[in-house]
Amino acid sequence: MLSAVVLAAGEATRFGGTKQVHELAGKPLVQHAVDAAAGAGLDEVVVVVGHDADRVRAALRLPPSGRVVENPRYAEGLSTSLAAGLGACDPASEGAVVLLADQPGIEARHVRLLADAFRRTGAWVVRLRFRDGPGPALLSRAAWGEARGLSGDVGARALVARHPDRVVEVAVDEPAPPDFDRPEDLARAAGARGRDLPRGAGTDG
Repeated sequence: MLSAVVLAAGEATRFGGTKQVHELAGKPLVQHAVDAAAGAGLDEVVVVVGHDADRVRAALRLPPSGRVVENPRYAEGLSTSLAAGLGACDPASEGAVVLLADQPGIEARHVRLLADAFRRTGAWVVRLRFRDGPGPALLSRAAWGEARGLSGDVGARALVARHPDRVVEVAVDEPAPPDFDRPEDLARAAGARGRDLPRGAGTDG
């Protein structure tokens, strides 16, 4: 059994609001990650919410295998959301793909590459490697103890940095999908001069 942990608890201070719920291509940013995990055939999808939790929860369309877990410690950094997500995974899960709520360019095909490589190798961590940088990672259950012990605003990349010899990388011959950190990032993706920018983008306090 394989899980997905979607990290959607952050305050998005650089964006100026709850970017997880702002739409791109007709759906909230966070939904892109959920759909990528579900489309890849993973057995469960755990979405971690925190800041503006009710609004993010209301924006989600979960698959039958999906559920939401709230991280009351989200302000302490990404590591706390990773720990909350892993802790909420099914006890039978052998590994979890960690996805971010602000990287809608990660698709089901990318998630399948991770899952297939893990099933093939049983590696401690499997990570995508795009032409210009790293992508999402799958953490085997054997790595969860150390992952849940991380602190501050760090995630799976911290494990990779500590144990590069225990990581299997899967090369993807394309540029890394961008993160959406500011409203203008969303405007560029939505179209020239942001004509398709969703209602209220960048107006949250």
